[in-house]
Amino acid sequence: MQNHLSEFIEIMQNAGLNDLTIQSFSDYYYKILDGVSGKLSENEIEPPAEDNIVTYENLHSEPGTPLDKLVVIKLNGGLGTSMGLKKAKTLLKVKGEWNFLDIIVRQILELRDASETDIPLIFMHSFNTRQDSLEYLSRYSGLALPNLPLDFMQNKFPKIRQEDLAPLHNENDDLNWNPPGHGEIYSVLSSSGVLDTLLENGYEYAFLSNSDNLGAVVDKKILGYFAERKIPFLMEVCRRSHVDKKGGHLAQTHSGQLILRESAQCPESEIEAFQNVEKYGYFNTNNLWVNLKALKQKLFETNNLMPLQMILNGKEVNGTNVYQVESAMGAAISVFKGSKAVLVSRDRFAPVKKTTDLLGIWSDAYKLTDDYRLILNGRSKPPKIGLDDRYYKTIDQLREHFEYGIPSLRRCNSLEIKANVYFGKGVQIIGNVKICQDGDLEYCTLENTELK
Repeated sequence: MQNHLSEFIEIMQNAGLNDLTIQSFSDYYYKILDGVSGKLSENEIEPPAEDNIVTYENLHSEPGTPLDKLVVIKLNGGLGTSMGLKKAKTLLKVKGEWNFLDIIVRQILELRDASETDIPLIFMHSFNTRQDSLEYLSRYSGLALPNLPLDFMQNKFPKIRQEDLAPLHNENDDLNWNPPGHGEIYSVLSSSGVLDTLLENGYEYAFLSNSDNLGAVVDKKILGYFAERKIPFLMEVCRRSHVDKKGGHLAQTHSGQLILRESAQCPESEIEAFQNVEKYGYFNTNNLWVNLKALKQKLFETNNLMPLQMILNGKEVNGTNVYQVESAMGAAISVFKGSKAVLVSRDRFAPVKKTTDLLGIWSDAYKLTDDYRLILNGRSKPPKIGLDDRYYKTIDQLREHFEYGIPSLRRCNSLEIKANVYFGKGVQIIGNVKICQDGDLEYCTLENTELK
């Protein structure tokens, strides 16, 4: 197949992308030309060994946890387009009148006060989220610390036509680009100068997580273990359940090196094995702990390009099949010798990807603690929620159907709605509840109702 790399390079240069980003895309493009699919087969991996995973309860808290050497980095590049949003997802109100950014900032400010330590908070933004997010964050005058940036920018990759591996040329130029995945964070930390700035100011450890996961807070017990054992890379994992079977999982190579396999990397013929939660029992929360000195050394060895497994994500743009070249930041677990995983509770994993997630967090199934941690409210796992996309897919639809109050889900195990139902005040969902359309009924309203 014809090599169109020169066209891609010209497009990226015209868009003002730096040489490192262009080199990163070029390396991936050559792999595609060579027939690399980005797939990771069953015969290359095995379930992780017990000695590669430590249970949170078995961690020993060390005195003198090095909070003064820690930086918190949040990935804040998502728009939430699947929910009908057009601005940064983190500007969405998630608990009462507070949005994601409010709660994240309050978590950090509370930790600073409690520890009497100036712990930096830095965001990785995309072109789509930076301006709105920084404008909102400006209300927190004490958030930014001297000599340290408040954010740095993620780059973008051009989409590739599947038919001929040429660039996509859509009239809407925004559709010609895709985020390169959060795996780009390591190279961008280097190329932006942020990594060197942090090291020069005495910071040695970074806690990385998604901004839409309010359960991802600094844990001194994990930090103490991570620092004391001199682990280069530590991933927080949870146990997979049937609900998680379609998501990525943790594995290891036959030599014992931990590795992450995302759903897009699974060959079609191996879906059943991929979804076997008994065989592959852990999933990545994307709460990651990184030793910055080890990261600096690894980037030096690899010319600032982290050798992460390529994810070749098939998409469609206005009838044209394209590839999006991506990588996952959790994939770095395979890059560092001696990397480990720590098994944590579901309290540390509460992401919002769809309106079903948001409804659960809006409800009393979750609560905010005095130090602004979002935790499950007297339960070990969140309720399983399924909503009909015809009526509940977007934020506007969700607000319309729950205008007068979110039902109580504190005692709910599962809720499935396959009907156009509007909720009034005082509704409680208890146990396992399924609401279906009854005959020709177009919609109904529930109020002061207890459903079991």
